[in-house]
Amino acid sequence: MAVGRCHPATARRNLRGDDHVKPDNPPSGGAAAFGTTHWSVVVWAGQDGSAEASSAMAQLCQSYWYPLYAYIRRKGHPATDAQDLTQEFFARLLAGNYVGMADQRKGKFRSFLLGTLEHFLAKEWRRAHAEKRGGGRPALSLDAQDAEHRYLLELADDVTPERIYDWRWADALLQQALARLRDECRVEGKAELFDKIEPVLSGESAADSYDAVAASLAMGEGAFKMAVLRLRRRYGELIRAEIAQTVSSPEAVDEELRDLFAVLRE
Repeated sequence: MAVGRCHPATARRNLRGDDHVKPDNPPSGGAAAFGTTHWSVVVWAGQDGSAEASSAMAQLCQSYWYPLYAYIRRKGHPATDAQDLTQEFFARLLAGNYVGMADQRKGKFRSFLLGTLEHFLAKEWRRAHAEKRGGGRPALSLDAQDAEHRYLLELADDVTPERIYDWRWADALLQQALARLRDECRVEGKAELFDKIEPVLSGESAADSYDAVAASLAMGEGAFKMAVLRLRRRYGELIRAEIAQTVSSPEAVDEELRDLFAVLRE
């Protein structure tokens, strides 16, 4: 797995929901979250053309471009071509080329995005390669050096492109939820608390380091453990909320949780 990403065991626990208590009225991730899904962002950007719509689409692409880059690399494309392919694919997505495919009734956004990429690779890359890349459209800003560094730290060569895509999709989803949790804590004036607890949430520090971390925050061990529990609960809610943006109904959230847990268990 890539450096700085959620440890597999911790990722499985977070996706599975260990230590998470589901609230009676969750503040996010329920039926209300389905008013604006990733599908609707794609359609909105393709049909509206406004700066706001383009910004929303660019943010979505920025969050989930690496799983597609890793998929393209595992397909055998060299790093420079993989970067160009990823850039061009998202340029076309930003331009609304695939709006007609963005139907949430067809399944998961994870599958939609991969299927759309496969369509692009099979049908459009030859033509796209002959044209000016991006067609003058704004390109997605990719950190190619970081992307390739992450890719070179990936699993063994026998891992399929589809498996590495699903793995990195789960990782990106967890990172999105963690970023939202970080933002919430900063708004609430708990930035230092989050910074100390984040290694525990992401699996970089073990639970046996609680004493030292609690002492650095001038907190008792019991109070610190309660703070960790609360953030884990909220992290679990945010994971579910993020997944809710990628599936077609509230009932499908649990199915996607199971699927991503199965990916991380492999």
